[in-house]
Amino acid sequence: MRTALVIGTGLIGTSAALALSKRGVVVHLSDHDPEQARTAAALGAGTDEEPAGPVDLAIIAAPPAHVAASLADAMRRGVARGYLDVASVKGGPRRELESLGLDLSAYIGSHPMSGREKSGPLAATGDLFEGRPWVLTPTRDTDTEVLNLALELVSHCRAVPVVMDADAHDRAVALVSHMPHLVSSMVAARLENAEEAAVRLCGQGIRDVTRIAASDPRMWIDILSANPGPVADLLADVSADLEETVQALRALQSSDEAKRREGATGIEDVLRRGNAGQVRVPGKHGAAPTTYESVVVLIDDQPGQLARIFADAGRAGVNIEDVRIEHATGQQAGLVELMVKPSAVPVLTASLRERGWSIRQ
Repeated sequence: MRTALVIGTGLIGTSAALALSKRGVVVHLSDHDPEQARTAAALGAGTDEEPAGPVDLAIIAAPPAHVAASLADAMRRGVARGYLDVASVKGGPRRELESLGLDLSAYIGSHPMSGREKSGPLAATGDLFEGRPWVLTPTRDTDTEVLNLALELVSHCRAVPVVMDADAHDRAVALVSHMPHLVSSMVAARLENAEEAAVRLCGQGIRDVTRIAASDPRMWIDILSANPGPVADLLADVSADLEETVQALRALQSSDEAKRREGATGIEDVLRRGNAGQVRVPGKHGAAPTTYESVVVLIDDQPGQLARIFADAGRAGVNIEDVRIEHATGQQAGLVELMVKPSAVPVLTASLRERGWSIRQ
């Protein structure tokens, strides 16, 4: 791939353009808002000048509701040898293109499984997709050349290609992305009118659950409008679980010992099913989940503290598998939870204590 045209210079389009430009691909940028394309160009993502002729690959980075129209326009103008979209829903856009009677041999649907809570070109980074799955949804009609261009794009972005059927993809993202986002928003909505004294008690758990609720509602309306059925089916299942959980909690309030036991059984059931589902979430680098143990260290909220603690862990010969930070309320301090292999806990604990760190049991 020598040339590319990115149509839509938001977070995903600009991030892809930055990655391609870094690898020497000449990238042309287009957006319905010319100022946004100029901003992306100023960031080094490419040029906002129109290409002189057909490019190798056109990347449509428009919202799902506009993908089919943008693709149809680009294909009718013959702007590229191959066409690819990066929308988070795949079945609907393809069916729209089919209904328009377009030759789809030069098209392949795709979805990079990466993003941020922020949107727009200023939120873009050239390493946004590194190590992340990038779903490709070819059909029997997809030209081999177009599939190869898509694989080259994924390679330039240092992502991991995953081939799926379009409708299977839509059901999968409903489960792992769209439904969780709505649930996160529902939990976060409970905080809107909560008492300030209660909100000040927020810890890492509520931050983890509500983090994705900070995303742009307008963007998510577009996404959910393109995949409403599978998401609604999943939420119906969640609703049934919620209703049973509410009934179990009410039973725990009963003065009847038998009802309390029944309620406890119901709560235990949902918690155990949660355990069983959570362990299926892929672990580091997409491998099977690994059990880690934590070493909790008290640190001051000062520049260089994290760098020091990581360096000290390195001197102890311990690899930090994951890290979590919880800031203390009303204090310039926090707790850093270093996730390591169980065998490394005694070594790391002793080494950090020797270097003056305060370890919390």
